[in-house]
Amino acid sequence: MAEFLMPSLGADMETGTVVQWLVQPGARVKPGDVVAVVETHKGAIDVEIFLDGVIGELAPLGESLPVGAVLARVAVAGEEGTSAPPAALVSRAAPSAIPSSVAGAPVEAPAAVPALPEMPAATPQRARVSPAARRRAQALGLQPDALRGTGMDGSVTLADVERAASQTQPAAMQAVAPQRVKPGGFDAAQMRQAIAAAMSRSKREIPHYYLAETMDFAAAQAWLDHWNRDRLPQDRLLSAVLLLKATALALRDVPLLNGFYESGQFRPGDGIHIGWAIALRGGGLVAPAIHHADQKTLPELMTALRDLVQRARAGGLRSSELTDPTITVSSLGDRGAASVWGVIYPPQVAIVGFGRVLSQPWVVDGQVLPRPVVNASLAADHRASDGHLGGQLLVAIHRALQTPQDL
Repeated sequence: MAEFLMPSLGADMETGTVVQWLVQPGARVKPGDVVAVVETHKGAIDVEIFLDGVIGELAPLGESLPVGAVLARVAVAGEEGTSAPPAALVSRAAPSAIPSSVAGAPVEAPAAVPALPEMPAATPQRARVSPAARRRAQALGLQPDALRGTGMDGSVTLADVERAASQTQPAAMQAVAPQRVKPGGFDAAQMRQAIAAAMSRSKREIPHYYLAETMDFAAAQAWLDHWNRDRLPQDRLLSAVLLLKATALALRDVPLLNGFYESGQFRPGDGIHIGWAIALRGGGLVAPAIHHADQKTLPELMTALRDLVQRARAGGLRSSELTDPTITVSSLGDRGAASVWGVIYPPQVAIVGFGRVLSQPWVVDGQVLPRPVVNASLAADHRASDGHLGGQLLVAIHRALQTPQDL
């Protein structure tokens, strides 16, 4: 049986709690299927599986498990239908819990393997509930799994929860009020502590170097204004999308800044997966990946960015979006500061920062004119690159912004 482990959803994650299984023992799964909802300090994350087979034993709900703990066992090709009893789910973080003699233990000594409490043979079917709906139901003192869902495949949506709450008698609401469960979602204080721990580790272990470049944004701004002029608001582009695409294309030319530093050496990313820094309401920060950003058109990137921001703030990110960003980009937007200096998110080797677009004196054809510019910065890992290479990346981004029609 293959093991499905608690994934590491970032360098700042230590534990996670399975709050909902979206599959049952016996269900067939394939790579990319969302099988569980895991609560972390970043909120409720839809966790995908990357095994192909049939679900066996599942870890219990509600227990805080370390990264690397076994969440489920999966019978892969050639193992399906075997009659061997499933081993107990144990954590890879505590190998001492598995005696070295287990592999050769005689059949008559099964007690040599310490097991978790036996799981019921038949677990009642749990309704599929969106993370936002589950948190709202818990806040209202409702049982989300008992509600009738009107969403896709009968899933319980936020609207279903609000409808059920409006139909509940006041007396009943008063009766359950003292038993309310603390709402789920990220804890701002816990997230801040996790961010501080990850950034402290970064500054302690990674030899940062920093570079900056003021970039002429006039051509990009003129093209952007022309593009947006006759389009509906939902079809318009933001300047952030041009910065994102310019960075992605520049990384094609400077691939040694797109990847990870692991086990004492640089490992290139399998694609350009840009982690976009998103500020969460109530505090905190998350940087999920936009996969293959260099291959997307500007409208496709705008759609992906809107979707990512909405799901990040609603607690609907997927595990694959948090585990494989190959570089981080932080853009402060129109209401941000003039510049930003980032701290590398390990095991990545670089972070690019953009301040707001502002007007500044600029020499054009021998004349000093007001010009829209953007201040870009790069923080990179000296173990994987040097300033010469980092400078090439900033120059490549600047060059790409001068031909926005080619982005």
